[in-house]
Amino acid sequence: MAQFNMSMTYDWRIRRHIQNSFTPLKLTYTKLMNTTATFDSIMDANQAVALSFRSQFIPQMMYAFTYDKALDRDNLINWQFTIQEAGNLFWSIYELCGVHGEKKLFGTPFSQFVKGTTQIVYNRRVKGENWLVGRVAVGAAHAYANAAQVPYAEQFYVGGANSIRAFTVRSIGPGSYRAPAGSPEDNFDQTGTFKFEANLEYRFPIFGPLHGALFLDTGNVWLLKDDPQRPGGKLKASTFLRDLALGTGVGLRFDIGMLVLRGDLGIGIHAPYDTGKHGYYNMTSFGKSLAFHLAIGYPF
Repeated sequence: MAQFNMSMTYDWRIRRHIQNSFTPLKLTYTKLMNTTATFDSIMDANQAVALSFRSQFIPQMMYAFTYDKALDRDNLINWQFTIQEAGNLFWSIYELCGVHGEKKLFGTPFSQFVKGTTQIVYNRRVKGENWLVGRVAVGAAHAYANAAQVPYAEQFYVGGANSIRAFTVRSIGPGSYRAPAGSPEDNFDQTGTFKFEANLEYRFPIFGPLHGALFLDTGNVWLLKDDPQRPGGKLKASTFLRDLALGTGVGLRFDIGMLVLRGDLGIGIHAPYDTGKHGYYNMTSFGKSLAFHLAIGYPF
């Protein structure tokens, strides 16, 4: 997928620890340049996923708010909130001009959706340079009017080095859905329009710049619209807790101030899909429940 975009952004601070960012226009154009037989088969089997990949313009307006403050020497808090919309201004202009039905920009349909994300990270010093860090992140996106699906690039996914580290990227979700056996490793259909993640990490020094970590991660993505091709993927209160993937693990960090090299070994505890095993711990084997990630910087 090729993606081209242009944008203008204005940043300002009303206080030292509060930052605002406003983007009055970000225009993105996405187009599938080349596909494979495997990719085409996935698109043919799932119309909802195919629509999220279609060639389209994404005219967006965004506002971001960041609150980053040390409450005292032992407590730090960072809160981020972003709200964005796409296509509403263009849709309104077309409607006022009497253009109904699907609307296009330069001959190509444009997307229309609203999306919001928020994240809170709290750092608490336990003793010396031992820190307990917690994070909660939530996001939701909804397409309407000129678009049936949120563009693929704007949908959510979980797993990987900065998410639920016991699982690889896009290997879980949406909900309790599991890609059919034999699907390609990079599962395009394991994204969603609602995300919830929570992480807890205990960080401690080992020797010099070498630090260690113990962590617990949970979360998943869901669909706000039902998709018959992804059963179990829709967000429901009755299955929310059961749909949360859970993993723990250990990590090493080489922190030299300007650069942090990180290695995390995640250990799966609960997969949200049917693994064939009963009970909350439903990993098929200990070896298959492991996932190792190398990354730069702290996960949150």
